[in-house]
Amino acid sequence: MESITQLFDSLWRDYSQRLCPSAVQIQQLLTEDSALLNDHIALRSFGLPKCGLAVIAAPFIALGYQPQAKYHFSAKKLYAESFIHSNPLLPKVFISELQLAGCSAELQQMIRTLLDQVDDAYFRQPDFVYSGRPWQLDFATYQFLAAESEYAAWVAAHGFGANHFTVSINQLEQFANLEEVNHLLRHNQFVINQSGGEIKGNAEVMLEQSATMADVVGVSFRDGIHKISGGFYEFAKRYPQTNGELYSGFVTASANKIFESTHR
Repeated sequence: MESITQLFDSLWRDYSQRLCPSAVQIQQLLTEDSALLNDHIALRSFGLPKCGLAVIAAPFIALGYQPQAKYHFSAKKLYAESFIHSNPLLPKVFISELQLAGCSAELQQMIRTLLDQVDDAYFRQPDFVYSGRPWQLDFATYQFLAAESEYAAWVAAHGFGANHFTVSINQLEQFANLEEVNHLLRHNQFVINQSGGEIKGNAEVMLEQSATMADVVGVSFRDGIHKISGGFYEFAKRYPQTNGELYSGFVTASANKIFESTHR
């Protein structure tokens, strides 16, 4: 079993090279005297025993992470859970899965056909969470899936890896709020997710979030390379609770809009 540092380093390497190359530039824009603090990462999967949320969570739980809260996104047919470590400097982990029972029979069959290409043993290796797509896929299948569920198409095309990392704004001295961060990003030609407003949440719910729109990346399909939405970078500001500790959970309404950072 690799260490927590190795796991997140591997997730970052895959994310910044394969899914969101612009993350490196954003890091350079925001880094001050010390390395950026990563508030959380998010991972996606299909809600099947072979590779579902519990399977994605296993490598993190083996390294000391514990379940924190559960979230439902009925319109998107998604279920998610967050996980937290006793070390407050370690990123929170947000894992979601597509609830296939709520999808069409055609979509369900396509997903099962993709997974049938992969041995169960593959998902017992902890490094699968940053190993990309283990099945073959043609672009027509991707387009069919996208017409019903952008989320399903994203996972089918990219496989496994962090769809976003998140900069903790609380640590920054140069930027007091998300408005300033978003202004800098726009000045450097980054497009901000506008779904539900540039900033999702507020001080009342103790969490504010914003995100770039996903990078467009080239992905290899059976019939050639096509450019589609990859990963994005998120930014979060947390507010103190009555006990003085920063709120550590997530806000369903805000997370629902953050998912749309991969919509193009």
